Parts: sequence; structure tokens; C-alpha cells
Amino acid sequence: MYAEQTGFAHVHFHVVPRPADIPLDHRGPRASAYLKAPPDERVPEATMDSLAIELRGHLATEPTP
Repeated sequence: MYAEQTGFAHVHFHVVPRPADIPLDHRGPRASAYLKAPPDERVPEATMDSLAIELRGHLATEPTP
């Protein structure tokens, strides 16, 4: 979560799946190293969009008592 910038009235999260074998140098904020992956190793944009829509649905749901 990064929200320390003056003038930003929101909280910004990146949701990054973390397999058990992820290298230590790619954990936490260093997960952005995956953004430098070759295009053929990246998740397709359509898949990312679909996952974001599904996640939004889960986040917007009221918890059950």
C-alpha cells in the first residue's frame, strides 16, 4: 500500500499473487521487478482485466455475519 504522497486522497493497492517459491528479491515492493518480464511471459491484458473485475466484485461484497 502506498499512500504517503501529499495531495493524494486515495489508497492505492497492487494485488500480487505470491507463490510459495517466489524469490526473496521479488517480495513486497520488489514484486514490481516482474513488470520488466518479457512480453511473452506476462499475463495477457484481457486476463488481468477479468481478474480485476472478479476481485472488485469480492471487495464490494458485504461480509456475512
